[in-house]
Amino acid sequence: MCLIVFQGLTDPAPFADQLEIVKTPYTRVNLEEARRGTPENRPVRVYADGIFDMFHSGHARALMQAKRLFPNTHLIVGVCSDTLTHKLKGFTVMNEDERYDAVSHCRYVDEVVRDAPWTLTPEFLAEHRIDFVAHDDIPYVSAGSDDVYKHIKEAGMFAPTQRTEGISTSDIITRIVRDYDVYVRRNLQRGYTAKELNVSFINEKKYHLQERVDKVKQKVRDVEEKSKEFVQKVEEKSIDLIQKWEEKSREFIGNFLQMFGPDGALKHMLKEGKGRMLQAISPRHSPSSSPAREERSPSPTFRLPFFTKTSPSSSPPRYSDAHSISEDEED
Repeated sequence: MCLIVFQGLTDPAPFADQLEIVKTPYTRVNLEEARRGTPENRPVRVYADGIFDMFHSGHARALMQAKRLFPNTHLIVGVCSDTLTHKLKGFTVMNEDERYDAVSHCRYVDEVVRDAPWTLTPEFLAEHRIDFVAHDDIPYVSAGSDDVYKHIKEAGMFAPTQRTEGISTSDIITRIVRDYDVYVRRNLQRGYTAKELNVSFINEKKYHLQERVDKVKQKVRDVEEKSKEFVQKVEEKSIDLIQKWEEKSREFIGNFLQMFGPDGALKHMLKEGKGRMLQAISPRHSPSSSPAREERSPSPTFRLPFFTKTSPSSSPPRYSDAHSISEDEED
């Protein structure tokens, strides 16, 4: 497996007026040669200019596109001065030194031109040995011209890039102006004075009051949120308890019916106990029918000799019978 290590830049891009002047003749490369790739010691020199106020991702993406136009590109970025910008475009948030420094720290930039011209002249292009100029292809109306890049396009030196939608310096300033009160209060909280923010005494007190009101509102919202969480937890526990109660109640009802129901165990126990009790206290019943005569054993009879005749086959009287007879004779 091949491990690729990207070496990050450790120094900002140098300023053009601090570099040594190259005295070799300048010969511009055409588009076909640039796309095919130039020798390593002869990169395609691409120029991109702008104000770059409040340097943001839209600026960085435009410079990235300019850097990637050709296989071997040296990107030169021109930044206009405060005097020129305020005269032709408007007031900036960052001053020129801050804007120069911001652009020099962009990773795609190889060289920075300070106090860049508003309109590119042939002399400027030759001085900086520029092959192509990169910018979005929307006509840039300024300084009495319908498009300040018109002559560059006609010379075949224009390389178009794409704007990043949704992000621009004007958009950022619009957000700040729209939410002006929010950002004033933010900076007051961070320790800036009303004088530094150009805020009157009355407005300062108003912002402090609004801040206290917002804190109270936030506390109320926090209490409401905690109350909702508490109620939700109680509801969850209540539902859990109800479910457990239902399960236990069904189990209890089932056990109750099993014990006390119509066919429950208690009925069988009582029935069995009643039968045993009746059997214990009731006398035994005599047989419903007498056995046959021939099957009955002869019961003992006492016969007097002078009332009955004894047959020879009769067995002699037992001792108890003879004893009874002798007692009668004595009488």
